[in-house]
Amino acid sequence: MMTLKNFVYDNRKALIISVHLCLALFSYMLAFYLRFDFTIPAERLIVFYKTLPLLIIIKMLLLYHFRLFSGIWKYVGIDDLWRILKASALSTVLFVLGVVFIQGLKGYPRSVFIIDWVLYTFAIGGIRFINRLVKEKMNSGVPGRKSKKAIIIGAGEAGVLTLRECRKNPMVGIGVVGFIDDDAAKLGEVIQGIKVVGKRRDIPSVVKAYDIEEIVMAMPSAKGDVIRDILSYCEIPGVNIKIVPGYASLIQGKLELKPRAVRPEDLLGREKVSIDTKEISAYLKNKRVLVTGAGGSIGSELCRQIARFEPEEIILFDHNENDVYFLAMEFKVKYPNIKFRTIIGDVRDVGLLKQVFRRFRPEVVFHAAAHKHVPLMESNAVAAVKNNVMGSLDLIYASSHYKADRFVLISTDKAVNPINVMGMSKRIAEIILQAKAAKSKTKFMAVRFGNVLGSAGSVAPLFKKQIEDGGPVTVTDPEARRYFMSIPEAVSLVLQAGALGKGGEIFTLDMGEPLKIVDIAKNLIILSGLEPGQDIEIKFIGLREGEKLKEDIFLDKEKDNITKHDKIFITKTKSLEPAKLRKHIKELHRLAQLMDEEKVVEKMKEMMELAK
Repeated sequence: MMTLKNFVYDNRKALIISVHLCLALFSYMLAFYLRFDFTIPAERLIVFYKTLPLLIIIKMLLLYHFRLFSGIWKYVGIDDLWRILKASALSTVLFVLGVVFIQGLKGYPRSVFIIDWVLYTFAIGGIRFINRLVKEKMNSGVPGRKSKKAIIIGAGEAGVLTLRECRKNPMVGIGVVGFIDDDAAKLGEVIQGIKVVGKRRDIPSVVKAYDIEEIVMAMPSAKGDVIRDILSYCEIPGVNIKIVPGYASLIQGKLELKPRAVRPEDLLGREKVSIDTKEISAYLKNKRVLVTGAGGSIGSELCRQIARFEPEEIILFDHNENDVYFLAMEFKVKYPNIKFRTIIGDVRDVGLLKQVFRRFRPEVVFHAAAHKHVPLMESNAVAAVKNNVMGSLDLIYASSHYKADRFVLISTDKAVNPINVMGMSKRIAEIILQAKAAKSKTKFMAVRFGNVLGSAGSVAPLFKKQIEDGGPVTVTDPEARRYFMSIPEAVSLVLQAGALGKGGEIFTLDMGEPLKIVDIAKNLIILSGLEPGQDIEIKFIGLREGEKLKEDIFLDKEKDNITKHDKIFITKTKSLEPAKLRKHIKELHRLAQLMDEEKVVEKMKEMMELAK
């Protein structure tokens, strides 16, 4: 049995044409009635019927030409209004010319042209906007029982789009009752029925006055210090905080308008990274790419972003089978057209490296595999040397021997004036890489950057777990600071640096200003709807072995050479003579084989002194 809804859907186009036909007829007839005070003389009525067919033909053709018989009325906007104005104006002009050509203007009431144009424009525009208004009104109004009362921070374009999303999509479960904006000109104004109720400093009082359950931040271009300052006003127990994702999501094809939970990387609020996709594509497209540590946070994101540049094949190399398995499953679903293969193994396995390079001949190598935890490496110096130094050496030599085009080492800010085992091991790897670059056709380069929020080894996952367990959240020192950036941002710049390198460079990424770790902890507690110090205790445990209170300034913009990319610099470093380097590496390897932790550390410190 056909319902009315099905009938309308099946005959939608015919009904739309019929409605426009009726509107054209009605506006023309009403124009005559208005012109003659609702009493049309007989001779003018003859003129009406004589010119009506011409009017209908012209208007219907113009509506078709400007695609006004198609489109979804509930999404009508400025573009539709512009097309309506053009269709109506042009149809009136053509109709006037047609009347002049057919019978002349004698006996025709000329004011009808203007009256009809006004009525017709308002009729075909009005029916669309009334339809949209009704649809939005049906989906808006006061928040329903299942909707949570919310305020939106940011009464700009993103805030308005968020409001619309919340209104038209009940699944969002948010009923907006007010805007928060620091623009004094907007204060007290009403935007699409919602009032701007205060500035950021008013958030606590607004939450209390309106019984707010959720706060939505709709400021996608806001910088990190602004986001963190707003969060300082949101220390309100029981109130959830959500965010509209930044424009960086567009890079990865993730257009999200729905508010989502705030992630640690949102706290950075860094500007969108601009990369030269043509330059990156030039060295990745149709190439065989090997990524070590592919299952890790940086390695997996490298694989995802590399996939966008259509490589011939990606080789996922990692010793952690579970990480590689899940990454492979993700590739099968998200990148079905990208050829890839998985290698479970260790970069210290020389036989495996020879087999991989001999069989698959990778042309580009990204070396992300490393032991990164500073405190762990302090008590496991031999493991750090075997993996970070000897494993890197074997991979560097294999890449050169099998004539890879390019090799990018993922390094760290800990390699700047290193005082811990992890930093020293990565610095030695850089020295080896630069020595090999001097006499190899392979373009070797290293990229240094600091901590990445959201990675498995960052503080964020630890803090989140401690919060879930009820605390305390452990921070080393109230003044401890670190450089942070998001994983996608870091990887984008790594790919860009890979395009810039000519061989032997140590690239350093501009990570802005260092942040206090205790502030990250406080913000994550607030984002969990809890209050620092009340619901969750912050406990200071002191610096761990090998840690610094503040990382050294690893980017000196006055001394380091800027590249053509404003966030990538080339750092000046000192290398060792090849003969001396080989001697020291051989001795370091021997000590590591003997499992002599103390002498391994002493040897690394000796090498650091020589490289100053």
